[in-house]
Amino acid sequence: MRIRTKRDPQSYTFPGYGTEAFPSLLLRGAGDLDNWKIQAYEGRHEGYQALRKALASAPAEVTEEVKRSGLRGRGGAGFPTGLKWTFMPKDTEEKKVTRYVVCNADEGEPGTFKDRAILEYNPHQLIEGMIIAGWAMQCRMGFIYVRGEFKWLVDKLDAAIQEAREQGYLGKNILGSGWDFDLLTYRGAGAYICGEETALLNSLEGRRGEPRVKPPFPAQVGAYGQPTTVNNVETFACVPPILRMGGAAFAGIGSPNNSGTRIFGISGHVKRPGLYELPMGTPLRFLVEELAGGTSSGRPIKAICPGGSSAPFLTAEDLDTPMDFDAMKAKGTMAGSGGVVVMDDSVCMVQVALRLAHFYAHESCGQCTPCREGCNWMEMILHRIEHGQGRMEDLDLLASLTPRINLRTLCPLGDAAAGPIESILKKWRPEFEHHVKTGHCLAQESHLLVGAH
Repeated sequence: MRIRTKRDPQSYTFPGYGTEAFPSLLLRGAGDLDNWKIQAYEGRHEGYQALRKALASAPAEVTEEVKRSGLRGRGGAGFPTGLKWTFMPKDTEEKKVTRYVVCNADEGEPGTFKDRAILEYNPHQLIEGMIIAGWAMQCRMGFIYVRGEFKWLVDKLDAAIQEAREQGYLGKNILGSGWDFDLLTYRGAGAYICGEETALLNSLEGRRGEPRVKPPFPAQVGAYGQPTTVNNVETFACVPPILRMGGAAFAGIGSPNNSGTRIFGISGHVKRPGLYELPMGTPLRFLVEELAGGTSSGRPIKAICPGGSSAPFLTAEDLDTPMDFDAMKAKGTMAGSGGVVVMDDSVCMVQVALRLAHFYAHESCGQCTPCREGCNWMEMILHRIEHGQGRMEDLDLLASLTPRINLRTLCPLGDAAAGPIESILKKWRPEFEHHVKTGHCLAQESHLLVGAH
């Protein structure tokens, strides 16, 4: 895996930094084989200094510092983290109520591979962030829910957690504060739906991984019926730097209302795929053309998935869009999980749509009719078009399906399935029409013609 944390900004202006170099907050030491150990974290990266600072402050003051930083959730939705922490009820009797903090390390979004790098190279930064969150919300227990395929990462996490216990950062009376807190890992079974926080909580309890009806929200009734806050791996990993540098300094990195750095995982038809940590608001063009080196084939860019497979697609005309939540929303898509997939003009967008529809039809938990039936119908229609059996009316039928799924399900899986298909059909409809009329792929025919010359 290629990991890059710093690059020469050249003529680009980075939000909050001008043309100067920017810091690595999340991937420091990534690539060093011993970086995951507590000795490296404490000796090279100011490990657990933020925890000491947090324990010297009142829990409410820690939450206010996170709010001051402007940190938004890195799992996809971009909800303000500090605000989410305030939803945890305060007026409860400690003997009757146990509060939980849960880390979503499921990372099942196609095109996304950033959280695994934190788990592999900087697990103690995640652990420290969760302990700080536990102190801020006065929790006694935390869980790290890891997707089943990450078995080797769970072993490393468990070893790091044990190191933290041995140093007094977990367990009873943490650093003499009188406060007890501990962490456990939990392996899921590799279901995409368990990336949704309430389906994750069901799975954590040993139940079928299905989303819950909301309200009540997890902050009121979460894991085991108790108040629970769920955040993403990268979100928790941002907390120690915020406490060390101060919320205002963290807010000064990035673009307005989109603070800090973010890990972008770029893949597809690029010369240098990998992970790049950049300030929020960095232009998409800089990531694709300067850092990733443009397309590996030298052919023009055709389509870009900017935030994992659930994000509606962009075209080459959108390359100057800043990589932050608000700018992407203004373009009709979302920053999502930070997974950027680049496709050159040899790609058949009908095939792309079919592949996505197949994935979501397979991963739907089946609980909601619009998602269960709609995803299957999208796959069937696209399969028919791709295999030369399509009809022109199929295109209108497909276009009518997506709004019947979107915003009509308990969780965002239906939206994740409908959004990309809707954007592909809208922006590359001539390819679908060509498939229907000729039974052949327009993109591949064009590719052969260009190659013949």
